[in-house]
Amino acid sequence: MRRAFLLTTLLLAACGSEEPREESQSVVARTAEGDLPGWLTPTDGTDPARWLAGREAGHPLPDDAPEVAAMRASLKAARTGFVEDPRMMANRTVQLGQMLAEIGKTESYRSLIDGLGGIALPRGRHKSLYGEMVQHYYNARAQGADHDGALAQLASREKPAAP
Repeated sequence: MRRAFLLTTLLLAACGSEEPREESQSVVARTAEGDLPGWLTPTDGTDPARWLAGREAGHPLPDDAPEVAAMRASLKAARTGFVEDPRMMANRTVQLGQMLAEIGKTESYRSLIDGLGGIALPRGRHKSLYGEMVQHYYNARAQGADHDGALAQLASREKPAAP
């Protein structure tokens, strides 16, 4: 229960609003070419797919690396079912990966995105919340479900009600 509360708090904090800026401050987008920032900020120009693939590899990857292309395809496919943008999905995926590692249940970022994206099929104008689905997935894993079992639990929750 405490971990679920902590996850919710982290997810809400990371979604967060930005600090109010004085009018004299300007926002400068940056693109990480030689390093991997801890998180992607709203003004970060780094490609979320490249960032995620690099984090998983343990070092920055070139934009044309096969791992980056595969991650880009996964984010693009998942994006159709979620409200959040790819940057936010990338941040949430890294958070989930870290939390799973803490309990000894590691998964690749692509398997997380593909699995959750496969459940969040767009239903008309309604889309799912990636952050909420991440929390439910983590809870299922923490309670002993394997990857496929956690996805099955989520899929049963996400089914639209029969008319």
